[in-house]
Order: sequence, then structure tokens, then C-alpha cells
Amino acid sequence: MLSNDANILKIKHEILYQVAKLAYAGQLEEKKEELPYELLPGPQAKYRCCVYKEREVVRQRIRLAEGKCPSETPKTGKDNVVQVIEAACADCPLSHYIVTDNCRKCMAKACQQACKFGAVSMGRDRAYIDPDKCKECGQCAKACPYNAIADLIRPCKKICPVGAITMDENGICEIDDSKCIKCGHCIHACPFGAIGSKTDIVDVIKAITSGKKVVAMVAPAIEGSFGADITMDSIRTACKKVGFSDMVEVALGGDMTAGAEAKEWLEANKEGKKMTTSCCPAFVNMIKKHYPELTDNISTTVSPMCAVSRMLKSKDKDTVTVFIGPCIAKKDERRNKDLEGNADYVLTVGEYRAMLRAKDVKIEAEANSSQQASVYGKRFGNGGGVAAAVVECMKELGEDPSKFTIEKCSGGAECKKALTLLKMDRLQADFVEGMACEGGCVGGPSHHRSSKNEMLVAKDRDKLLSEADDRKIYDNLKSYDMEAFSMHAE
Repeated sequence: MLSNDANILKIKHEILYQVAKLAYAGQLEEKKEELPYELLPGPQAKYRCCVYKEREVVRQRIRLAEGKCPSETPKTGKDNVVQVIEAACADCPLSHYIVTDNCRKCMAKACQQACKFGAVSMGRDRAYIDPDKCKECGQCAKACPYNAIADLIRPCKKICPVGAITMDENGICEIDDSKCIKCGHCIHACPFGAIGSKTDIVDVIKAITSGKKVVAMVAPAIEGSFGADITMDSIRTACKKVGFSDMVEVALGGDMTAGAEAKEWLEANKEGKKMTTSCCPAFVNMIKKHYPELTDNISTTVSPMCAVSRMLKSKDKDTVTVFIGPCIAKKDERRNKDLEGNADYVLTVGEYRAMLRAKDVKIEAEANSSQQASVYGKRFGNGGGVAAAVVECMKELGEDPSKFTIEKCSGGAECKKALTLLKMDRLQADFVEGMACEGGCVGGPSHHRSSKNEMLVAKDRDKLLSEADDRKIYDNLKSYDMEAFSMHAE
């Protein structure tokens, strides 16, 4: 479960808003040092032990908003888009295992007997674990007959699907960049708001205010997240009001990706080769970093984000393309220098909303009158949506998709299970759709839910998607010059 702590979100979004407002006014450099004092005048602290610590957290968040590391002297992993705000990461328990009041200080001393490092001793009322000697092996917890020893796994570490998070000698969280897949789940899991991501918001605003042609590319997962009356036309109008030249639905890129991937999968199947999708950058990172022997099984078809960016740049090479969606890993994908023509910048929904606030723009209801993609492309953000689109393309190509089997993975655990089976050559399916977020992109870490619960958001999304026409994927692509750019990574 992701944290919904209102205080964390409030201060995070307020900082983004203030940074965006100053960036639009061209005053960020001269006034950013004043922001911590304006936001937290003191002398009483609002959220932490003292106002001085709170201001330091704000300073580090401002640096993240500028696309920098939160600290001026960053540790290893400085190139990672996911960063630890050290000033905020100090209140989690240092000890992994602690003895609770359930301890009966029994005569058997099972915990003490089980510890091979002499870390467990008997205090006056209960057992005690010396954190300096404890190796966190967990044998004491297993041995206790009263379940009196608690395993305090930090929320960030617990939610990480690939074991990329550890702690240094001071208890500060460290992210191993060689393991991190940039899924971003740790960001919202931390109850202290101690993990954040570098943002492109300042660079995007600079591009807009300098007069460049900046086009927004909105993820299909966003449709429905602002309510049933907020259409893609509504979002396009809002994008133009904050300075974007235009807005294109990345669902169109979903059609493009599905069309190319279906042909690639069919060709691979003839060769007896199993394939995985390439749309979710966190899933791709998982393969490359944790299952490198499966790298050749990744589809070479580019993601919908990259496809739309290449299309726009094929028309005007000077176009600045900005992806807007609920994904943190997309920030990492756009930094991949091997993907020529990919998005120049990536914004989360929260960062986009900060731009709206800075320009005092509200997304207004508009008729659902325009459509750039098939309903299959629009459903790319749902778990199973990629597979459904590829199956549709196979049908349109005259193939019988029933002779193929697809493993649809939603969330880190399911992805790891499928990849492990594929690695062991025990996967029965022909193809694997991998989504690092449960439910697909609509469950991304930086989604927008307003005050509605998940079921109501899903209902709003379904209502909007039900209004889409029944156009076929390849018929839709005939309206675009697909020969003007490549749909493959190579």
C-alpha cells in the first residue's frame, strides 16, 4: 500500500508549486534561498523536531525540483532519478529486530541461545538486543515462543521488489543503483517523505518561456483520473494554457507499439523464441539488472512514449517533447542515450499539477469530442492492456491469437515469478506482459486520485473509455506516416 499521508503530500506539492511559480517568473535563482523561510517561518516546528531541520528538508526538495541531487555532496547513485533526502531520513528505528512487551523473560532463554553473535542479553524486565552486535539474521525472532521479537522492516525496504535498499552505519537509507529498477514505490511508502525523485519541471518551464515549441504527451493512464467529466480535450486545453504548444495522447503510441510488437512477436514465435514486452521501463530494468540472460528476450519495439516523441520530431526536429504520466521509471527511460528521439523531459502528474497551479489554470469539463487512438491504445495503461492490444493486432493481421499464450504480470512479485520461470526454461507462455505496478500504469506511484477512491476512479475511467469509437488499430495508424521514424530501439 502506498502512503497517503496528507502532510507529506502537502509540503511536497507546495514546494513544486512555489518552484514552478518562480521558474515561470524567471526568479528561481534569486529567490529560492528565501523559500524555506517563507514556507516555514518558525519558530515552532510543524512536522519535525525543529524548524531548522524542516528548512533543510525543504532546501533538499528544492534541489530535487531543479533536477539535482538533494545534497550538494551526493553519495553513490548520484545519477539515479530516485534519491534519498538525508535530512528527512533519520526517524526510522536503527535496529532491525527489537524486543516487545510480550517478552516473558522465560527461563529457556531461547532467543539468547539462538543468537550466535552474543547480541541478546537479559535485562531487568525483558531481553535486550544490542544493535552494535546484531547481524539481523532473525534467529532470535524465530526461536522466541511468545513471538515477542518484532521484525521492523522499514517501509521503503519492504516495498522494494528487488532488494535495492539498505541502511548505512547511521541508519540513513541507501539505494543501490545497480539493483534499483526506478519503479518509485519507495517514494510514497516512506512515512517521513524521505525519498523523492529528480524532476524536470524547471527545465520544461524554461523551454516554454524561451519560446520553444514544447509538446505535451499525456499517458493513457491519466484518462479518468481527474473525473468522468475531464476528457482528453480538457487536458489539452489546460496544457495550452500553461504554455505547451499542443498535446498528443500517448495512447496513439500504444497503437503504434502494439502494431509493431505484434509483428515482432509473430516472427519470434516462428523461431521458437519467447518474448517480453518493452513498454514498462521498470520491468525492462528488472530484466537487464536482475535477469541479464533474458535481455535478448525483450521486445525491441520502443515504448509508446518514445514512439510519439519520434513521430513529433520526424515532423519538426526542434520540437521539445514532454511526457506526463504517473510513472517514475519513465524519468529513467528518457535519460537512456541509446534511445534516439525519445522524450526530452518527463513530468509526473503531481509536477504537471504544480504547473497548473503556478499559472492559476483549472482543468475544466469539455465534451469528449476528439480521439487520437483506438480503445486498445487507450487501455494500454491497464494491467493486461498491452496484451489485449497485441492480440487485437494479431487478429487484424489474420492470425489466430488463440494458439498463443500470454503471461500477464502485474506488480513486482508476479514479474519476478514469470522471469524466474523463463530463465529456468519452465515458462509455459509464449509471451510475457510485464508491468511493475499492480494494476498497470493506472496504479503508478505518481498517479492522481484527488479525493476519490480507486473504485470510483476506475468507474470514471471506464465511462470515458466507453465513449471511444470502434476504430481498428492498423486503420488508425494509416493516418500517420509510420515510415518517417523507426519503431525499434536498434
